[in-house]
Amino acid sequence: MQGRIVAAIRKIPRGKVATYGSVARAAGHPGAARQVVGVLRRSFGLAWHRVLGAGGQIKLRGESGMEQRFRLEAEGVLFRGRRVDMKRHEFKFPRERDRSGNKEERQA
Repeated sequence: MQGRIVAAIRKIPRGKVATYGSVARAAGHPGAARQVVGVLRRSFGLAWHRVLGAGGQIKLRGESGMEQRFRLEAEGVLFRGRRVDMKRHEFKFPRERDRSGNKEERQA
């Protein structure tokens, strides 16, 4: 599970963001948003600042939250109040293909 979550996080390009839940779904583990948080805490060298709470909200508190916002703004990410402008900056993970070559439907 950890390897797939790390691979999903590494796909998020500069200037884009994803939610904990969307990273979990992209890794093949829908509903595992808390495990994404755990992987981010244990892993080094990941773009941790590109992963946010639902709706583009920074969930970290204090200086960590301020650092996350600073890093995102340095990448050109715009905020609407306390949330990232998700319409502009949300990264859409590509859909997985099943064995027949058809795109699998993801359940929301």
